[in-house]
Amino acid sequence: MRIAFDVSPLSHPRTGIGNYILGSLAGLAEVAGDEHEIVAFAPTSFRGKRAIPEALAGVPVELRLRVLPFSHRFRMIWSRRGRPPIERFLGPVDALHFSDWMYPPQAGGVRATTVHDLVPLRFPEWVTPRTREMHGEKYANTARTCDLIFTNSEFTASDVVELLGVPRERVRVARPGLNARFTPQGRRADLGGRYVLGVGTLEPRKNLERLVEAWRLRTGDLVLALAGAEGWGDQPQLADPRIRTLGFVSDEELPALYRGAEVFVYPSRFEGFGIPIIEAMACGTPVVASAHSSMDEACGDAAVRADPDDPDAIAAAIGEAIERREELVPKGLAHAAGFTWRAVGEAFLRGYEEARARRV
Repeated sequence: MRIAFDVSPLSHPRTGIGNYILGSLAGLAEVAGDEHEIVAFAPTSFRGKRAIPEALAGVPVELRLRVLPFSHRFRMIWSRRGRPPIERFLGPVDALHFSDWMYPPQAGGVRATTVHDLVPLRFPEWVTPRTREMHGEKYANTARTCDLIFTNSEFTASDVVELLGVPRERVRVARPGLNARFTPQGRRADLGGRYVLGVGTLEPRKNLERLVEAWRLRTGDLVLALAGAEGWGDQPQLADPRIRTLGFVSDEELPALYRGAEVFVYPSRFEGFGIPIIEAMACGTPVVASAHSSMDEACGDAAVRADPDDPDAIAAAIGEAIERREELVPKGLAHAAGFTWRAVGEAFLRGYEEARARRV
């Protein structure tokens, strides 16, 4: 098969969705070997011309970029107009897998995408107007046209069936994997003292203000370290010398932060999966996570759970996780070992092949 894979989001610093795209493409390339051809493509900005090849370094795919000065506008117009088909730019394809950023038209072959979560539909107040518009249009096109919809959890698969009205047989679960750098071995970050770690963009859904409140309830000698890009909406009060705001942290530096933490806390109100949970576990760090059911698959039985809207409960969970470190660390390592990008690639390829067979 000749598979076209949209990598447009790799033009930006990678967070959860970008890491899923990169990891799943690497897994797909691994299982495809020499039997299938993979074309990674993107209409992208001048920044993307540099960032995308850097992100894909070492991944054995053909890269086809079209650099445009107003790439976001082009992607939306192309998606909405429904022409010309992608084959005009890439030649014939047997399968197209598109991203969150566009839903390009195609003339033939299997049509697939990944839905990471349905936050813009369930909680529109937690996303920006631009995100609501872009994702809402994509969801409608996905439900109407896709042969396959991959999700990163059973929870999100159920959401897709319920909210988009898609038959369950068109939905496949491909849980995220982990990069090999997320291990207990390696450098540990030194922040000048013992610390609690939170990771996430500073936006309402990630709920970091409750983590700050919980930390203040049981400060002790623990510093609070927050890693994540500047977001939008009401921001937590961080004017405290014992709070270390680290900004966006690359994947190369993130494992050291996990390893050095006494505990990792993820109080998000809602997730499609919750990749940072298994990243921290894989680095040998005890985890406190939101009790919301959207994170059940990421947590397994290896995390301490707490009501994300109750700072007292989060504070108590932090203490419990530190006390149970010797129990939680091996549990977390064993749980995280079950998530691989190769398994995601196998799920993708099997889905394409089965959908293609149904079309014949």
